[in-house]
Amino acid sequence: MIFNSGVFFVFIVVVLALVWIGPKRGQNMVLLAASYVFYGWWDWRFLSLLAISTISDFVIGRTMPSASESGRRRLLWLSVAVNLGLLGTFKYFNFFVDSAIDMLATVGLNPSTPVLQVVLPVGISFYTFQTLSYSFDVYRGRIEPCRSLIDFATFVAYFPQLVAGPVERAHRLLPQITTPREKPTASQVQSGLTLFAFGLMKKVAIADMLAPIVDRGFGTNPAQLSSTEVAVAIVGFSVQIYADFSGYTDMARGVSRLLNIELMRNFEQPYLSRNITEFWRRWHISLSTWLRDYLYIPLGGNRHGTASTYRNILITMLLGGLWHGAGWSFVLWGAIHGVALVVHRMVGGVASDARLRFRDVPSIGATFGLVTAAWVFFRASSASHAVEMFGRLAAFESTNIVSWDGVLVVCFLAVLAILDLVQRTDRDRPIADGRRPLTSGLAVGAALLAVLVASGSESSPFIYFQF
Repeated sequence: MIFNSGVFFVFIVVVLALVWIGPKRGQNMVLLAASYVFYGWWDWRFLSLLAISTISDFVIGRTMPSASESGRRRLLWLSVAVNLGLLGTFKYFNFFVDSAIDMLATVGLNPSTPVLQVVLPVGISFYTFQTLSYSFDVYRGRIEPCRSLIDFATFVAYFPQLVAGPVERAHRLLPQITTPREKPTASQVQSGLTLFAFGLMKKVAIADMLAPIVDRGFGTNPAQLSSTEVAVAIVGFSVQIYADFSGYTDMARGVSRLLNIELMRNFEQPYLSRNITEFWRRWHISLSTWLRDYLYIPLGGNRHGTASTYRNILITMLLGGLWHGAGWSFVLWGAIHGVALVVHRMVGGVASDARLRFRDVPSIGATFGLVTAAWVFFRASSASHAVEMFGRLAAFESTNIVSWDGVLVVCFLAVLAILDLVQRTDRDRPIADGRRPLTSGLAVGAALLAVLVASGSESSPFIYFQF
């Protein structure tokens, strides 16, 4: 079940009616049942993995306060083993087996490939990190363990952000779930619908329109493409993934606001960043802060000297790349960002929160170029495919410098840049804040019109569902 489908619109109307018509004490029962229906719509068998992760961390959290320090540490490692064991088995089994076979082949051994091919459950990386962070925070004494299995299960499986984030923290989301909620105000409904409409517009009218162009560019042998076609595919994917992922987050936050539960912002105009450090403070914020708090800082952060700091940055970004996908191309993508972050730190660069000025255009362009180039490894079928794409791009061989596909990509990039610039110069105040009814109404109308115009294009799954 995806947000931009007819069945979801029926689903959410039913859920909203049941939540707000029924008694407050039954709200989480409804949300939990709805979340399991939502997730099971893809494959009901994977509900068992969600249940295992939920029950194990609930029991571990309840047991920790009464355990000794060594016992609490063992319980924490048990949570890590269960969650990463499930994630490793279902997401990385094929990758590790194939990598081992390739390594053995280089020394003259030719083992047979196992018949077993493990299917990746949708969203497993997101809910695994969410429930794992709960165990860490209970262990550190930052939050009290949840006392209701229903409440905790709702926290883990909350359907608006279950399959593609944002990766919420227990201290933010759990109190909203455990506390009986009032019906949303008219302002919340307005802003929630506006946010959803904008997310739908980004997905349907931009990401899905670009999908055929990007698929054609990355799905064709680079030798058969001109340099212009390769460039269009590369920039097109950079625009597509931002519109697709931020569109999902907007829709998730909009739906959640109708349930009177506020999800964190996952993007803050990342393509207007002036350096790579600022980019990672504005892109996929829930993941970047998770990696900072539960990986980078425990590794030592910047507390043990320059060399250790650089090492910790590289390890964090390498594992962040691997989190995204089971393939060496994702590791290389993480390595590129890790090296870029280290270089930026070496030259004394910091993320700036100052107001944008015209003189920032070159640094914004350079950062966008670096991020877009790195996306090639993210999208390409393999690292060698990415290298071939760059090789064809560098050849500067083109029979058609200007193309309709290229014009479309540039136009969509401009639309996203204008939307981001409006919010950035307005002190990051969301367009859908509910305080400007006329502006919001016009924005919703424009977004829905764009959706209607693009409704004939083929719908494609959200990119981050595969992670």
